[in-house]
Amino acid sequence: MSKVTLITGGSRGIGAATAQLCAADGHAVAINYRSNAEAAETVRQAIESAGGQAIVVQADTGVEADIQRMFREVDSALGSLTGLVNNAGIHGPRDRLDTLAAEDIDHVLNVNVRGYFLCAREAILRMSTKHGGSGGAIVNVSSGSARLGNPGAGVLYAASKGAVNSLTIGLSQEVAGEGIRVNTVAPGLTATDMPPPDKLESQGPGIPIGRVARPEEIAEAIVWLLSDKASYTAGANIRVGGGRI
Repeated sequence: MSKVTLITGGSRGIGAATAQLCAADGHAVAINYRSNAEAAETVRQAIESAGGQAIVVQADTGVEADIQRMFREVDSALGSLTGLVNNAGIHGPRDRLDTLAAEDIDHVLNVNVRGYFLCAREAILRMSTKHGGSGGAIVNVSSGSARLGNPGAGVLYAASKGAVNSLTIGLSQEVAGEGIRVNTVAPGLTATDMPPPDKLESQGPGIPIGRVARPEEIAEAIVWLLSDKASYTAGANIRVGGGRI
C-alpha cells in the first residue's frame, strides 16, 4: 500500500524535517502551513528535487472548517491517507499564569489541543477499518515541557502538551483494533524558531548530551513510528531529549 502522510505545521522546523524524511522514505507528503506559503513551497521543492512527491495545503488547524477542507484536498490530490503527524503548535505568552488573558489560554488550547483532536478525528474517519479504511498511523508531537511544567515561562504550553500525551494514551487504545497506531514523540529543546535564541544558547550545554537537538533528529523518531518497523508500537511516548528526562 502506498504511503500518504499529512504533516501539520510542515513548513518549518520539526515539521519540515519530517516532511523531507518521510518523502525520502517513500511517502507522498502533504505539507500543511497556516500563513507562510513561501516556506511551504521551499519544502515541497526540496522534496520534488530529490525525486519525491509533495503538495502544500493551507489551513489554520485552530479552525475546524479549515481542517476539514485540508483533509478533502489531500484526499483529492494524493489519495487514501495512511499517516498523520499532528505537529502544528504555538507556544503562547512566555510569562506567569497570573498574567494570562482568557484569550491567550483559548488560543493556545485551540491550536495545540483542539486542533490535534480534530485532525485525529478526520484521519480516523479515513484510516479506520471501522469506517472502511485500511489502517494507518498517527504521531502526535508533544514536548518534554509536559513533564517539566515550564514554571514562570510556559505553564500554558506545558499543560497543552500534557493534554496531547493523554490524547495518545486513550486514543491509541480506542483505535488499535481498527488498524491505527497512535503514538507520541516528545522532543527536547530543538533548534527551531520556537525557542528564543538565548534559551538555545544558554540551556544547550546543560543538556546531558551537551547540545540542543537538530530538527532532523526528532524527525527520525516520527518517521520510524509511521513505518512498518513500528508495527507493534502503539500508545508509546518516545522522549527525544538528549538525556534530559
